[in-house]
Amino acid sequence: MRYEIIGKNGFTATEAIKDYVVKRLDKIVSIFDKNVIDTVRVVLRVYKEYSKVEVTIPAPYIILRSEVRDPDMYAAIDKSVDKLSSQIRKHRSKIRHHFEKRGQDVFTKAFDIEAMDKEVRAKQLVKSKKFSIKPMSVEDAIAQMELSGHDFFIFLDQKTNHPQIIYAREDGDYAIIEATPDIYD
Repeated sequence: MRYEIIGKNGFTATEAIKDYVVKRLDKIVSIFDKNVIDTVRVVLRVYKEYSKVEVTIPAPYIILRSEVRDPDMYAAIDKSVDKLSSQIRKHRSKIRHHFEKRGQDVFTKAFDIEAMDKEVRAKQLVKSKKFSIKPMSVEDAIAQMELSGHDFFIFLDQKTNHPQIIYAREDGDYAIIEATPDIYD
């Protein structure tokens, strides 16, 4: 198990911060069977008014991710761990299903026993929308998203004809998620 702890925006991760990150994230990593997680990537940024912690835990069939801001770096680390823990508990059954389809254990026995008492149920689906998606350029998709007033927009890339989602980031920039065939099926 390897931790990649990176400071950005002029922030250098001290040994004390690195130790704190490892100590807090070990609680998340210990939930999983020892063969599931190889790497945990943590990016620490400091801005004028807040600190930002991004944690990415790639595992087969799933990627756990949290992004948290707080004026205090240590509080942001704590909130990030809480967010990851909540995600895991909420989606425990779905995560287990992905691994069991391939004959693998995902969670430790201790977590299974603890989680059985605290299973969180998803809320009911209350709305469904259908709309056609059209091939267009990224620039056209951004314009459509801004005109619609939403913070995301789904479209077909006119070059690849793959579905893509463009979304507005908190920093004011845009990002794209491109759908490709699942490499695990």
